[in-house]
Amino acid sequence: MTLDSADLRALTSTLADRLYIQVAGWHLYLGDAGLAEALAIECSALLDQGAVVAARQALEAVQVPIGGGSTRLPMARLLPSSQLSDLEEILEGHCR
Repeated sequence: MTLDSADLRALTSTLADRLYIQVAGWHLYLGDAGLAEALAIECSALLDQGAVVAARQALEAVQVPIGGGSTRLPMARLLPSSQLSDLEEILEGHCR
């Protein structure tokens, strides 16, 4: 299941404003990091599997470039566990 363009934009906006990655105690919101759209697209493609599975698989799929792009880490390694719960909650509203 994928979302239509309006729903995808709404999901991207919500993720941009509510979720962050944490590095050395700093919170970098996905919108500021330019990562919200990539996560929204991954989540959208996985929604038919349910919110919990979609959240976890999407976070593993989105690779975050660090160190000038020479290294990439799955977003799951940079997102605090409380943010995983928030992502699952956000996706619940989009599962049909």
